[in-house]
Amino acid sequence: MKRLLASSLLGAAFASTAIATAGSASAQAYLPPDELIEAALRGQPEVRAAAAQVEMARAEARALSVGSHEFSATVTPLRRNVDGAGHYQEWEFQLERRIRLPGKARLDREIGSHGVAAAELRFDDAEHMAARQLLSRWMAWLRSGLVADEMAAQATLMGKEVATLKRRVEMGDAAQRELELLEAEQAQLRAEAISARAAADMATQALSGEFPQIPLPSRLPELPAPELLAEGAQHWRELIIQRSHEIAASREDFGRQQRVADRALAERHADPSVGIRVLNELGGAEQAVGLVLNLPFGGSHRSALAARERANADVFEAELASVTRMIELEARQTTQAVEQLHARWQARYQALAAMQRASERTRRAWELGEADLSEYLLAQRNHRQAQLDETQTRVDALEAIQRVHVDSHELWHPELAEETAASPGDLPRL
Repeated sequence: MKRLLASSLLGAAFASTAIATAGSASAQAYLPPDELIEAALRGQPEVRAAAAQVEMARAEARALSVGSHEFSATVTPLRRNVDGAGHYQEWEFQLERRIRLPGKARLDREIGSHGVAAAELRFDDAEHMAARQLLSRWMAWLRSGLVADEMAAQATLMGKEVATLKRRVEMGDAAQRELELLEAEQAQLRAEAISARAAADMATQALSGEFPQIPLPSRLPELPAPELLAEGAQHWRELIIQRSHEIAASREDFGRQQRVADRALAERHADPSVGIRVLNELGGAEQAVGLVLNLPFGGSHRSALAARERANADVFEAELASVTRMIELEARQTTQAVEQLHARWQARYQALAAMQRASERTRRAWELGEADLSEYLLAQRNHRQAQLDETQTRVDALEAIQRVHVDSHELWHPELAEETAASPGDLPRL
């Protein structure tokens, strides 16, 4: 019975180790199918809100392009009373419109163009953040599911061994004390398995709730052994910074505010209004047509507004520098995490192998009567914890690799596939 117990408890360990040595051919087979990603990302409320912001920016750009100056008509009916001459019906009519001075229309168009570009970049960034969230939820589902499956398998094996030992106690071939120890171990393992399954269920609900467009497979996929980044960490850091939507959007905001400041400076010279005026007096006996020219004179108020917008441009420039520095730091941390977690996984994998050998030696000692059951069960608990540590660290290392791929836009970024087929302004309708 001792030999059967030991071999059963070690079976799950060998299976877990085999997963860790899977080949690199299934490098991304554990991720959701690519054809489901775009719909899942664009179904997120934050992405849909960002798409609406793009439409708002485009409408604002159209409004800036045509300008806010409109025709204004004034009609004034009059009744003139002349002593000794009677009463006369008279009227005045005036039609006028403000005219944007040269250069202002160009600045307005540039302001609108920068606004649209910033909104489109923030739409792409909303998709990027949704891709990050999907990766986090998916890997949490994998991590908790694998742990729950391992704990359930161990609990099932322990139940079989308790039943076997109970029959031997009834036959007088084993001590009651050993059965009680094994039953206590079974109860502890069952509690751990229940907790692990509850955590897995919560992770499943979170993933399905946020991304209902992605159906979950009936079986957890096998995970390959984590690998280091191809082409080195520096290459990926530069790619993350180069393709950052946040930096690009902040740059567009700065460019827009520069044009706003230029527009405020140009507004120191107010737009004139031009119109015509028609008079009908003395019941039509006198008529007149004239040209109306209105020239406002800008003062210190307009100069103060221009200074305010110029200072605001300095604020946006500082924010651009801050965002750039933040993304550079995140890029370094993200790529470093791959190396650190890969090294940690290797250590956990080696620890699992060592613990497996130690457990096997303890098993032989127990079979020969050189170690009691409690010592063997302690070795099994340590071995089981090493299994869980290796599994969790392996998932962490794989998630770190895919996080780099997401942040560098090499994974789950639909806009990259559209760039060659559509212009930057062709935003898909949601």
